[in-house]
Amino acid sequence: MQDQNKKSNYPYQRRPGDRFFRIPRAIPLRILLPEGHQRSTIGISFWTVVYGFAAMIGVGAILLMLPIATRSGQWTPFVDSLFTSTSAVCVTGLTVVDTFDHFSLFGQIVILILIQLGGLGFMTSATILLMAARRRIGLRQRILISESAGTSMGFGIYLNRNIVIFTLVIEVIGAAIFFTRFSGQFGWQAGLWKSIFQSVSAFNNCGLDLLGGFRSLTGYQNDYLVLLTTAGLIILGGISYMVLENIVRSRGIHHASVDTKMVLLVTGILLSLGTLIIFVTEFSNPATFGNMPLQIKILNAFFHSVTPRTAGFASVNVGAMGSYTLFIVMILMFIGGASGSTAGGIKVNTVGLITATIWNTIKGREFPGAFGKEFAAQQIYRALALLVLALLVIATAVLILSITDTFSFISILFETFSAFGTVGLSTGITPSLSIAGRLIIVIVMFIGRLGPLTLTLALGGLQKPTIYHYPRETVRLG
Repeated sequence: MQDQNKKSNYPYQRRPGDRFFRIPRAIPLRILLPEGHQRSTIGISFWTVVYGFAAMIGVGAILLMLPIATRSGQWTPFVDSLFTSTSAVCVTGLTVVDTFDHFSLFGQIVILILIQLGGLGFMTSATILLMAARRRIGLRQRILISESAGTSMGFGIYLNRNIVIFTLVIEVIGAAIFFTRFSGQFGWQAGLWKSIFQSVSAFNNCGLDLLGGFRSLTGYQNDYLVLLTTAGLIILGGISYMVLENIVRSRGIHHASVDTKMVLLVTGILLSLGTLIIFVTEFSNPATFGNMPLQIKILNAFFHSVTPRTAGFASVNVGAMGSYTLFIVMILMFIGGASGSTAGGIKVNTVGLITATIWNTIKGREFPGAFGKEFAAQQIYRALALLVLALLVIATAVLILSITDTFSFISILFETFSAFGTVGLSTGITPSLSIAGRLIIVIVMFIGRLGPLTLTLALGGLQKPTIYHYPRETVRLG
């Protein structure tokens, strides 16, 4: 009796005659934080990505400065090492010093690691490092990984693991194919190293190579094996694993998601139109395609339609191309590849969304959509914001470069588009840029690599539910 009279610690009292246990009522626990200390996981992931890439670039720049990283055994100027490190981490391919001629084996290994980490993305790389160290991945890390992958929290870890496995398998296959060509030309040891470097650089859409003399692939413009293998790796890296996984999981394209269909459709259109336009515009140019047989012209036209999305390899002298061709290549560089891939640019997803919205508007449809599905209004707003802000960044960089460097406007514009799209194609002015010009390109490469991702995260985190509406008013257009 004495025990029954004691007050229970639970929010209920057991009564005589009760046949079942009562489940305690859940009492919510609310922790109030000052307004200045409330940070969303979106904001945390935003700065995590930015700081992570900046840290990788900084460490890479320091290592590439060391005398052991150069063939001459001398220190590399910090601006040059910073430029190379940024180009590698942002998988761009622009360089002020030739990767093979300037850097030793140690420096080349550092660049290869930076390309691989930059291509996989900071969040995926961090996940794999934690797994390798057998450390427990906490709730916060799982949230960040899932946000960066755009999946649910339970699926993000396994997705990143599959991305790494897929990447390594494709890179090994690519290296094996390149080895059949490079081993006979450079010997088995040098050929193996060049094959590995070329495969990793191509799949990660980087554009750096170990062929020397800033030549890129100009010595292989008649080689189907090298050009088509490189193009295939670029396309696979630029489509993204998530698109391929969605096709397999959906058992075909017909039942795939709208995002997957959009990526494949826009990619196919851009590759086809790019090949046709470049073939026609450069057909008679003696400095590029003019002296080639017809089938080799088609091969190189296709290759130069693939490489601006966004690898940066070149089989002809890009600086000798016509102005109209350069304009088309700039458009391809600006668009880039798919979201979540190794490619840069504003992404084919963004362009597909905006194009479909414009087409639906012309058709008089009130709710834009594609493939039988409607787009969310917020997605359209974010796509337009990304497009306008990207053009603003490019315009600002071109204006500053026009002041700091004395090159033609088309060359500066092309260099800026290449840096923002993390492509690596150049008309040849990169090694001659001033120190100020190199630093500007470094900033543009950094923004181009992180801008679309972080801007999308930021805009998503800033979105708040609307609890009221203002009266509507019309604005005159046209």
